Amino acid sequence: MSFQQGLSGLNAASRNLDVIGNNIANVGTVGFKSSTTLFADVYANSLAGAGSDRVGIGVAVAGVMQNFTQGNITTTSNPLDIAINGNGFFRLSQDGAIVYSRNGQFRLDADGYIVNASGARLTGIQAVNGQLAGSETELRIAFDGAGQPQATTEANVVANLDAEAEAVTVTPFNPQDPRTYTYSASLAFWPALPGHWADRFSARTRVSNSRCSHSRSLLLSWAGWGRY
Repeated sequence: MSFQQGLSGLNAASRNLDVIGNNIANVGTVGFKSSTTLFADVYANSLAGAGSDRVGIGVAVAGVMQNFTQGNITTTSNPLDIAINGNGFFRLSQDGAIVYSRNGQFRLDADGYIVNASGARLTGIQAVNGQLAGSETELRIAFDGAGQPQATTEANVVANLDAEAEAVTVTPFNPQDPRTYTYSASLAFWPALPGHWADRFSARTRVSNSRCSHSRSLLLSWAGWGRY
């Protein structure tokens, strides 16, 4: 009898070490809930009835209980990562079945659905004008038509000019001659088809003995492919 009691204690301790080891192994797992081993005394039972002095015959693992206490919430660089503070689960759809998880690490798949690492799609109720309407659906961020290239029709450059800069004395203005200007900014254009381009430059000259300046616009045009 004593051998059986000792053996039951070793078996129960081994199960407890398995649970503890699993808790330690998942210390970095997002949404993981630790477990606790529940032990119970074991008593012999007689068909003739219980005696007055029953001696326990060991210990057994009554069960493994999961701890649902709130874990730590940390920040990440992924804008789709979310966490639940309190009770609740994320509702996910996977292969037609509904599953639940506390892991809030999500990303977008190729079709725009919000999925977890296993590919399960996050579900939710769409809001219409700030009000929840309808039933749970798989959440999807539609990119249809988004990010389509559009031809540029104009470009504007805004800059601050130094009022203390030396006045330009060489005229006329020539973008190829740095003596005719004090500051330059470049823009690169690539036309979809060869054709006529036009760009507008503003040259500023200072009035003698004054901190004011005048501006004049020059229209430069060229044809074909190129970069200015």
